[in-house]
Amino acid sequence: MTSVDRTRERIRWRCRRGLLELDLLLNAFIAKHLDGLDAAALDVFGHLLTRADPELLDLVMGRQETPNAREREILALIRAGSCNAMQH
Repeated sequence: MTSVDRTRERIRWRCRRGLLELDLLLNAFIAKHLDGLDAAALDVFGHLLTRADPELLDLVMGRQETPNAREREILALIRAGSCNAMQH
């Protein structure tokens, strides 16, 4: 197992949150995108996951913005997946 594989496994575990809404959004995102993220994107996503649940939910829902451009890219992917899931 490579270090990137270990990072992905840690991220999968850290996507289990205390809010059902976050669980659903994050798990949909990792099912679709996690294996395609490079090491830099995994680091950015991992940093997002250090946020408290209410703050992370606000970021994902677009009620709050981050100054970090790479975090905004990841958040846009999460939001796009949530919109697609809601349309089906």
